[in-house]
Amino acid sequence: MKIRPMTPRDYAAVMQLWRSTPGLGLHATDDSRAGILRYLRRNPGLSFVACDGVRLVGAVLSGHDGRRGTLHHLAVAQSHRKQGIGQALVARCRRALARQQIPKCNIFVYRANVSGQAFWMHTGWQERTDLSLLQQWTGPRPSRKLRAC
Repeated sequence: MKIRPMTPRDYAAVMQLWRSTPGLGLHATDDSRAGILRYLRRNPGLSFVACDGVRLVGAVLSGHDGRRGTLHHLAVAQSHRKQGIGQALVARCRRALARQQIPKCNIFVYRANVSGQAFWMHTGWQERTDLSLLQQWTGPRPSRKLRAC
């Protein structure tokens, strides 16, 4: 298994993996090719893929705002789960963020994503019950989603 930085060439395979992963919400704007490439340019060397030979079997987006890191869309192919690939991808992200002096990292997990919640809790992440996530669009709200949880 090889883990390497995600590149623009990975987009089609990564999107195929994400679309096949239950509990992962995709958005037409944020997760479009242009949206992901913008994210990778803004956060070089922080997002990773796992490959089994030529097949992409895992992916995670990672970035930061200068203070906190954020992971998005961790996914491992069903055929390759329970092999430590997800943990290895997360570890690579955390090390890359630490090299940029980012001390903490956050994730967003849909409440209905029971397996995702279990993975993150099992790997030592803690729910922040003292916080609520609030969100607002910066411009007109896009009218469509690729898929929601």
